[in-house]
Amino acid sequence: MAQTLSASRPQASRAAQFYSLTKPRVIKLIVFCAVIGMLLAQPGWPDWRLAGAGTLGIWLVASAAAAFNCLVEQQIDRRMVRTAWRPTARGELTTMQSLAFSAVLCALGSAVLYFWVNPLTMVLTFATFVGYAVVYTVVLKPLTPQNIVIGGASGAMPPVLGWAAMTGDVGPEAMMLCLIIFLWTPPHFWALALYRAEDYRKAGLPMLPITHGPEFTRLQVFLYTIVLFAATLLPFVQGMSGFIYLIAALLLGVGFMAYGWMLWRDYSEALARRTFRFSIWHLSLLFAALLLDHYLNPWLIHIAG
Repeated sequence: MAQTLSASRPQASRAAQFYSLTKPRVIKLIVFCAVIGMLLAQPGWPDWRLAGAGTLGIWLVASAAAAFNCLVEQQIDRRMVRTAWRPTARGELTTMQSLAFSAVLCALGSAVLYFWVNPLTMVLTFATFVGYAVVYTVVLKPLTPQNIVIGGASGAMPPVLGWAAMTGDVGPEAMMLCLIIFLWTPPHFWALALYRAEDYRKAGLPMLPITHGPEFTRLQVFLYTIVLFAATLLPFVQGMSGFIYLIAALLLGVGFMAYGWMLWRDYSEALARRTFRFSIWHLSLLFAALLLDHYLNPWLIHIAG
């Protein structure tokens, strides 16, 4: 089935093939979270030269990790409907082409971060590359149903990278943002795994719905939304944010928990798809609210005073 779908898709240009290896939609969310970390790291507006260099470097290294992931998983991708279209899965890009592309992006991004940002950000970003491209992709994903939970540590790093780019340090505020993404990752991906279970079964990957069954997975999604909700309140409790963020966190958190509850009690594939899409909006709007609060709250306090 995957081979049929892959063959029916028209061949893209060479540039488009390389670009698709970087998983642009995923990378946009990663870079967005990194930029949020940059903007929250300091009061007022940031040093745009530093922020621009940090954004470019993180985007390049994250894209390199995505390309390496496509290279390693090309055999798996061929067996999955969701990924059979990728140029590595279709054989449109060779192993050497994909590896060279990933290596060049990683080297360029690391150089940008080292020379124009700071060495700490370069080290943390490269460690994130290794964590995702090697530890998660090569080791965890094919071996354990907890791959998403353990591997989520790498995916949760973007705000920390952004924070380090602006301050040369990693503060507790950055770690709170990291914790939020870390706890958001399992319900986000398990919602996807529920309605893509047959794909993962064919690929031979031990995703939670395959190893422990869909009902157990649905319960885990719901429980994680509860723990995530508590974590999203930490920025307000710690004094990092104000009531603008608190209202957004409450509304989005209740919404995610409601999806988790419905998914557990009355499952349907359509509901799993809606839960997955909502999870993306949840994280995007939560971080946007944090940014809005960062800039508006001091002004509101000044007006009120």
